[in-house]
Amino acid sequence: MGGLIPLRDATRRPVRTPVYTALIIIVNVIVFLLELSRGDAFVTQWSAIPAQIMSGHHWITILTAMFMHGSWSHIIGNMVFLWAFGPEIEDAMGRGRYLAFYLLGGLVAMLAQVAADPHSTVPNLGASGAIAAVMGAFIVTYPRDRIKSLLIIFIFVKVTFIPAALLIGFWFLTQLVHAGAVAKVQTGGVAYLAHVGGFIFGAVTARWFEQSRPALQEAE
Repeated sequence: MGGLIPLRDATRRPVRTPVYTALIIIVNVIVFLLELSRGDAFVTQWSAIPAQIMSGHHWITILTAMFMHGSWSHIIGNMVFLWAFGPEIEDAMGRGRYLAFYLLGGLVAMLAQVAADPHSTVPNLGASGAIAAVMGAFIVTYPRDRIKSLLIIFIFVKVTFIPAALLIGFWFLTQLVHAGAVAKVQTGGVAYLAHVGGFIFGAVTARWFEQSRPALQEAE
């Protein structure tokens, strides 16, 4: 059992404090605590259910679902990935554009998942589609940056530095493979198609959202 956990960009540091990335994380945590306190009824009410959306109901859940999570491991994993890649993209785009980009990325990702299985009554939730958009923007903007990561193989843990293009590119390929497998067996689980949709949106539109890039500080 093992994995690779990205921690931060080791090549550069944002000039501006990543206020919106931090606020997005805070909102996600608050919503998750609401889920824990209010139970399944709250989750069902605000998650995106494809069959309901396709019938013209509960469209607001396309937005609200991207701030919800199914477990502690789900939210922790998503927020770690967001903090690893979000600050540099927020700095490159500017706070307002970054927030718009993040929300649009999440909306596109949710719609991709809905379109993949429009008759499903399984609730869809999670920030991973929006975070995939951020990762798509990162691989386009800073492909050569080294990402400080934790490599975990059973009980072996090592800090390593991996080029962003390699780390994110491998992640995206795994999403494509899993998305194909899920489509063939027609089952639920991880919303891989949302990941793919969000990533493609981020990679294609990143340059449109970026302003004149500030000179980011080189990491020591």
